[in-house]
Amino acid sequence: MAFGGETTILFVPGLRDHVEDHWQTHAARAIPGAVTVAPLAADRLSRAGQVAALDAALRAIAGEVVIVAHSAGCLTTVHWALAPTRTIRAALLVAPADIENPLPAGYPEPGALKEGGWLPIPRKALPFPAITVASRNDPLAAFDRVASFANAWGAALHDAGEVGHLNPAAGYGPWPEVFGLLDRLDDHARSAAL
Repeated sequence: MAFGGETTILFVPGLRDHVEDHWQTHAARAIPGAVTVAPLAADRLSRAGQVAALDAALRAIAGEVVIVAHSAGCLTTVHWALAPTRTIRAALLVAPADIENPLPAGYPEPGALKEGGWLPIPRKALPFPAITVASRNDPLAAFDRVASFANAWGAALHDAGEVGHLNPAAGYGPWPEVFGLLDRLDDHARSAAL
């Protein structure tokens, strides 16, 4: 697999609790030494709390780190990147949620997200190489919006096709494509380092 044994893969989930059949859970089990940021026990909609949890996980890891984020975890990552506390080798940002537009029923309301400090979505170039994965039929973000985020972040865009929100509700489960994307991200990071 991509990245050497000295690199830790850090999974950054969205605002959900642990989901046993999520692709991030499957991938974390398959990658030796992988770490997952634990969900907040309280005040889950606090952007500051989510960023602090990511920062604490990063500070606990010695050596290089590659972030693999999903949904609101992508937004946590780009908020953290506004004032990074350490160097990150690269990031894979999968299906970022477009919280600047109303989300489907069952997801947080715009007012709660604004109150939690999530808005606006940062549009600053990331200080590390990144690939953003966009779905053609994600109910939480239009493809063109995700493409515009990737452009603002300076991230390469990967068109994943019609994969919904890449979660168990969309049929994922295991998502083997993540390993190929990590290989591509490794190549991207090596090129950026030259």
